[in-house]
Amino acid sequence: MPHVVVTLLQDALGASVSTASADLEAAREDRSGWRSATPPIAVVHAASVAEVQAVMRIAHETSTPVVPRGAGTGLAGGAIASPGAIVLDLSRMNRVLEVSEADELAVVEPGVLNGDLNDALASRGLWFAPDPASRAISSIGGNIATNAGGLLCAKYGVTREAVLGLAVVLADGRLLRTGHRTVKGVTGYDLTALFTGSEGTLGVIVEATVRLRPITPGETVTVAAVLPDVEAAAAASAAVTAARLRPAVLELIDASGLARVAAYLGADGVAGTPLETLAQSETFLLAQCDGAGAADEAAEVARLFAESGARVTVSTDAATGDRLLGIRRAMHPALAASGQVLIEDVAVPRSRLPEMFRAIEEIGRRHGIDIPTIAHAGDGNLHPNFVFTGDEVPEHVWAAADDMFRTAVALGGTLTGEHGVGVLKRRWLADELGDDSFALQRGIKALFDPSGILNPGVMFDASVSSDAPEAPAR
Repeated sequence: MPHVVVTLLQDALGASVSTASADLEAAREDRSGWRSATPPIAVVHAASVAEVQAVMRIAHETSTPVVPRGAGTGLAGGAIASPGAIVLDLSRMNRVLEVSEADELAVVEPGVLNGDLNDALASRGLWFAPDPASRAISSIGGNIATNAGGLLCAKYGVTREAVLGLAVVLADGRLLRTGHRTVKGVTGYDLTALFTGSEGTLGVIVEATVRLRPITPGETVTVAAVLPDVEAAAAASAAVTAARLRPAVLELIDASGLARVAAYLGADGVAGTPLETLAQSETFLLAQCDGAGAADEAAEVARLFAESGARVTVSTDAATGDRLLGIRRAMHPALAASGQVLIEDVAVPRSRLPEMFRAIEEIGRRHGIDIPTIAHAGDGNLHPNFVFTGDEVPEHVWAAADDMFRTAVALGGTLTGEHGVGVLKRRWLADELGDDSFALQRGIKALFDPSGILNPGVMFDASVSSDAPEAPAR
């Protein structure tokens, strides 16, 4: 017999409600390595704001948990089924509702893919700056829910800086509109910023007004360098920042990751790049300068890299630039070629990048594992990677991740620079926030969601104490 809530959903929404095993199973996981212990009771493929409101009203009346979900590309377990929950899939809400060239903004539904939005804007000479590595497959709603970052953050900011306003369905089904279409707007509390990064725990984002940027004239110049070790690479990236240069991209790959990339690309793939001859401890830095003055900025970046002992290659045209950038973009395919990959996310002050890299190496030795790491060196955001075999993340990998999270916080950093907390990092959250902030933030959650039905178990779950030792179901 169908669950009573499923019957209510089917009566209200018809074919938008799925109990097909394939849909239920898909909703149990994302790309984080976590898998929920149970499937949801149903997946609702909402296609309109009215359908989202109907789901939330039924959920509110029956005290049924709801997990908002977009493209399913999350890396923190923030949008996977919880026990007895409805998974509210927003991927069918994928329309660009408006583009205003005069006001340099777009109004979009949450299921619009990041890359698709920029494809639609290119002919108008505009672009949406947030640039997560998953931009081709991640949705704007998910980008906003996690305050996603990416390669361009150091120069152009994270997602929050690009969001002007939101339409959000609250836990009881009411529709709330926040923010403005104006560049400035300081009336009342900034609820738009509060919802950005809230991971579906305060409401369901159903529309976003986002800031666009003009595509600036000028060339893009890419600088690639191989350095003797991670210390030299970190020093070179620090020298770029100290010189008040702001390349759009500044990426660092450690020796372990670089060796895997070189092997993955092969001799033909690295021909004509600094990877043609590679020593065991060598690391990689990549900078990309754009807009007016890009060539002069790139020349100065190349000089600073060379002063740090680097072998440097500067692009001469778009094709060679793409080839050099391809080294960076090959990192995760190279890792995936040898097993399952748990992609982690911590951030530290840029000045402490060398310490964090040394700590990761020591953690790897202590736990007997290799941890190839890539960093957005321009903003101090590191992505240590754990490669393993089998369907489940081994316990010693989680133990190493535990050490890594605590080390990042001890260095004045944070548990997550861009992936979010989800279920993966909730047990460490109070350690970073402190007791007062943790309590206040849980109070905000309770104010917006007094019944606790929105994404329970993510970030601030009332049933999980701040020092809970258990891991979520995988």
